[in-house]
Amino acid sequence: MSRYDEMFARLKQRHEGAFGGFLMLGDPDKATSALLLDALVEGGADMIEVGIPFSDPVADGPVIQAASERALRSGMKVDDSFDLIRDLRARHPAIPIGILTYANILHARGRERFMADAAAAGADSVLVADVPSLEAVPYSEAARAAGLELVMIAAPNTPPPVLARISALSGGYTYCVARAGVTGTSDTLALDHEALFAGLAEAGAPPPILGFGISTPEQVADALASGAAGVIAGSALVKCGADPAALASLVSGLKRATALPNQER
Repeated sequence: MSRYDEMFARLKQRHEGAFGGFLMLGDPDKATSALLLDALVEGGADMIEVGIPFSDPVADGPVIQAASERALRSGMKVDDSFDLIRDLRARHPAIPIGILTYANILHARGRERFMADAAAAGADSVLVADVPSLEAVPYSEAARAAGLELVMIAAPNTPPPVLARISALSGGYTYCVARAGVTGTSDTLALDHEALFAGLAEAGAPPPILGFGISTPEQVADALASGAAGVIAGSALVKCGADPAALASLVSGLKRATALPNQER
């Protein structure tokens, strides 16, 4: 079983949804970033998603864009990002670690080499945010050749043929957007995802994890009540800045909200 499979199985026994925390690698610098990654685990995150700093992160809102800019100004390179992942894996051997990045990063390094290096560092999955499903076959093949899962994005308006394509190409989990637009905290989420979750299940896709805008315990609970297997929070965590204790406290509160009723969903 993959680390994602083991995580979902463990959480099902506990009647909990998954909580994933996102941070930008190298923000505000490499040493502090390592402490913040540990704070995610200390706070109770079930899975970790990390960004590789990029100059044009089109799927990200202002908070994560600013984090990427800070990391780049500190001198972060792709190899530094892999160093942080490798060290995180050594400290926390069981937790799933996913990379969120962009196609230019892979092409600059070479797609196959990037996937191989990511796997060697200890990553479990890669999500290439700006690659649509119609162009994802070579990314899926490269990921699988390296022993990685390719995570893909789905939305409530994704048609059934595309959901079937996503199912065939992806693994780990399916990143489902909780609202339109880019990443960032939000007061309101459009949780009309029942048809999407049903379509993903029918297609045999990996479990749905909701992201984009998750920032409060109430939103976590609502997301899980809508049928998601878990959530990912990013911008709300990045706003904690270089304060590991504040980050761990926020993650702990969000994780507590993943408790499900005493029956299986």
